[in-house]
Amino acid sequence: MRYHTILILVIYFLVTNATVDAQSWERLLNLKGKWKFSIGDDQSRSKFDYNDKDWEEIRVPSSWEDEGFYGYNGYAWYRKHFTISASLKGRNFTLRLGRIDDVDEVYINGNLVGFSGVFPPDYQTAYSAWREYNLPEKYLNFNKENVISVRVYDAELQGGILEGDIGLFENVNAMRLDYDLSGNWKFKTGDNSNWKDQNYNDKNWNKIFVPGYWESQGYNDYDGFAWYRLTLTPPELMKSKKLVLVLGKIDDIDEVYLNGKLIGATGSMYGKNIEYNNADEWEQFRGYFIPEGLLIAGKENVIAVRVYDGFKDGGIYQGPIGLIEQSKYVKYWREHNPQKKKKGFWNLFFD
Repeated sequence: MRYHTILILVIYFLVTNATVDAQSWERLLNLKGKWKFSIGDDQSRSKFDYNDKDWEEIRVPSSWEDEGFYGYNGYAWYRKHFTISASLKGRNFTLRLGRIDDVDEVYINGNLVGFSGVFPPDYQTAYSAWREYNLPEKYLNFNKENVISVRVYDAELQGGILEGDIGLFENVNAMRLDYDLSGNWKFKTGDNSNWKDQNYNDKNWNKIFVPGYWESQGYNDYDGFAWYRLTLTPPELMKSKKLVLVLGKIDDIDEVYLNGKLIGATGSMYGKNIEYNNADEWEQFRGYFIPEGLLIAGKENVIAVRVYDGFKDGGIYQGPIGLIEQSKYVKYWREHNPQKKKKGFWNLFFD
């Protein structure tokens, strides 16, 4: 009888957790159905005002082979027109596009919001990745027309936006930032202590999308050191506020500098010597408290992130990414403390 009780509790825990996880995503807009579609490649198709009235229509999600483009391999574009209510302002928008075969690049009203895989000539597939792209509110037109443009490259077999729950969603448990910093950052593999300096010239560095694994952005199988840099000019209204720099999750360990000053680290890097403190650094949430007076609102500031990845995936891979007032950050973790949730279950279990 005792074993039956334990089994029931374990099943209850698993089902409850699965239900909570499913309920954490709220659909704000269903985008399944007919999308505009055209084979070929033209970068002007990413623009908001591009004329797509003569394009074919294709069902999303589905392979383009199943929609009549049988045997086609190469480039194609999808476009979807939609409106969104002003009542949704202030939400954390995530565009979920399911699984895309093989490579994609996604724009909202002409603004790049994410990509997976690498287009030719340095082609790398990302066919197995499930696409979830953060949408900064500043890119959306409320109570007006919006356009999603998706550039896709397929090398062989099926191609296109294949499967998934396609739409705009909000993770209702996600942190609401005051200043979103997701998007294109500067990136360079290797290691150099000068790369933390505010005045370092990074104009020849490559661009990388944050958040996202570096493997899915052209650095396949790379393990070792790499640096991210971002120049930002926070608005004047953030002046004199106590702030936290939120960097989501990083695989594996990191050091974070603001204007050349170290403001936080997860794991330990002593020169080239690496030390994993708990072996789970890759799944720890990064929130680094900014010393007063270090971030200058209304002027250029530089964030530099030194990352070491020991194996498998690497980089700043999961958001949110941005700045939040310290009081809001503290309130969020008081309400979403994962340790309290774990403790509650095990107390129930052992009782």
